[in-house]
Amino acid sequence: MARGQASSHVPALALEGFLEMLIAERGAATNTVAAYGRDLRDFSDFCARRRSQTETADAATVRAYLADLVTRELSARTSARRLSTLKQFFGFLVTEGRREDDPTALITGPRQGRRLPKFLTEAEVDDLLAAAAGTGKPEDLRLSCLMELLYASGLRVSELVSLPLAAVRRDPRIILVTGKGGKDRMVPLTEAARAAVASYLPVREHFGPPQAPFLFPSRGGTGHLTRRRVGQLLDGLAVRAGIAPTRVSPHVLRHAFATHLLAHGADLRSVQQMLGHADISTTEIYTHVLAARLQGLVNTAHPLAEAPD
Repeated sequence: MARGQASSHVPALALEGFLEMLIAERGAATNTVAAYGRDLRDFSDFCARRRSQTETADAATVRAYLADLVTRELSARTSARRLSTLKQFFGFLVTEGRREDDPTALITGPRQGRRLPKFLTEAEVDDLLAAAAGTGKPEDLRLSCLMELLYASGLRVSELVSLPLAAVRRDPRIILVTGKGGKDRMVPLTEAARAAVASYLPVREHFGPPQAPFLFPSRGGTGHLTRRRVGQLLDGLAVRAGIAPTRVSPHVLRHAFATHLLAHGADLRSVQQMLGHADISTTEIYTHVLAARLQGLVNTAHPLAEAPD
C-alpha cells in the first residue's frame, strides 16, 4: 500500500510511521511496502468487524485473525507472511513507545509444508531434446547445446551463461564450474552433451565476437547470453515440444537432472556435489519428489488401487 492510502481503521500516523521505517531503515522496495500495507489493511478490517482497534489489539485478536485466514482457505504460506507483518508492525509500535507489549510475541506461525520443486518426466525431457535438435541451423545447434548442458550437468542458468569457452575447448569429460560464493566444483558431462558442444562450437561465432571468453557469447552488454534470453528460448522450445511453457525453465531442468539421477540409483551425496548444494538437506527435497511420484504411481497403477472397500 502506498503512503497516503491508510485504511480508516489503522491509525494513520502509526501506519505511515511503520511504512516510512521500512523505506528509510530497511530500504524496502515499493512492492514490498505495498504488500505490508495490504496485510495490515486486511488485519485492520478484521479488527473493525470485531469492534476493536488495530493498534491496541491483543493476542486473542491476533489468534482469531489467523483462524479467520484458515476459514478463508488462505495458504499456510500466506498466513505466515501476514503474521510476520503483524510481528514487525507491533514490534515497531513497542519500539516507538506506542504500546508496552507485543501481542504477537508468543504466537508462532502455521507449519508450512515444504514446497516440492516442479519436475518434468524423462519422456518430456526427451521431447524437449528432440525438438531442440531442429534443423541444424546455428540457432538450433546453440539451443540443443544449452538443453544438453542444462540437463546433463544440473547447472544453474547463471553458471551456464557465464561458462567460459576454455571449460569445454578440449572436449572434456568433466568441466570445472564456479558456483555460488565463488566455489568451484567438478561436473561430469554425458556423451550427448559433449556431442552437442562439438556441434555448436563451429557456429559459435555467429552469436558474438570470436574473442569473447564465454561459451555462449552475445553482442549485448554482458558479453554472454542472458538468463532472460535463455528463458525465452526455452519457452519457444516448450511450444515446439507440445509442453506448456509455464512448466519449462532452466531451474526445472536442474530439478529434472537431480530427480532423474536419483530415480536411476545415484546416491544423494554425489547429486549434492554436482548441484553445488552447501547443505545436503537442500538436496534431500528431491527424495520427497520421488516419494510423491511413487505414491502417485501406486495410487493409479496398482491392481488394487481401485478395488472396492
